[in-house]
Amino acid sequence: MSLTSSRIRAINAVFEAGTFSAAAKRLGISQPAVAQQVRDVETDFGVTLFDRRGSGLVATALCRQLYGVTQRMQATESRALAILRQHSELKGGTLRIGLGNALPGMTLISDFQNLYARIGISVEMGSWASIIDAVVNQRVDLGVLPQIPDDGRFRRETCLHHSVVAIVSATHPLAGARRVTCQDLMAHPLVFRTQHSSTQRVVDGGFRKAGLEPKPAIVLDTRDGVLEAVINDLGIGFMWEHGSSRTDVVKLRVQEMAAPVPEHIFCLARRRDTLVDLFFQSRRINTLRGGRAPAA
Repeated sequence: MSLTSSRIRAINAVFEAGTFSAAAKRLGISQPAVAQQVRDVETDFGVTLFDRRGSGLVATALCRQLYGVTQRMQATESRALAILRQHSELKGGTLRIGLGNALPGMTLISDFQNLYARIGISVEMGSWASIIDAVVNQRVDLGVLPQIPDDGRFRRETCLHHSVVAIVSATHPLAGARRVTCQDLMAHPLVFRTQHSSTQRVVDGGFRKAGLEPKPAIVLDTRDGVLEAVINDLGIGFMWEHGSSRTDVVKLRVQEMAAPVPEHIFCLARRRDTLVDLFFQSRRINTLRGGRAPAA
């Protein structure tokens, strides 16, 4: 059973037009094709969407409820597709993107290029503070980061929610724990990031919540440095739960850091750029079409 975009369009067209023939003219397809789309949904889900009265069709209460939801989805898809069609002849151009972590940004970039392969991508990776600076000073066109402030400077859209987790090597004594407290972590060497890291702000907040003042064994300025330190058994590090696809570390949920935090796609609020708009829209298109999109 599935409710595809083509089925939604057929149902909504019949709802608005009142007959299969009028809906078919609106959609530019045959009347039997429209009728079949509607019948398939009714059969698959065991429902009635339209009552046949004379030569017309009357929507059931269920159909009216479905229309109220799917009309908004269809409008979003239509706007997104309009942007794609409007710029279908664009031969070049590069979109500059700032990423705080490899993921979910790389997934979003992959989805964008699946829709619009002719646009080049330039990626700057850095700390939370450096990517904010890159967006503000327009070294990049947009960024993907957690905890973007809602202060009017930025246009932002949430792409997922995730938490900061502790990471250890597979041979670490806590590797089998899966869930720990800050007090548990205090018995082991800790690997911290510098203060301009969004990860470190969450870590500091977690230890404060527990009433603890940890002294890190190592402080590093890059996430790759933290990963290498952890893999080499130099201590327990921290990262965003969906920030990397690496499988050579074990992620531990930390009780005091478990609250989910939104990750945003964002750009300057005053910025008006076709490719930036297209990137925001690409996530919605992939979601509507059932393609890959980071889970919220």
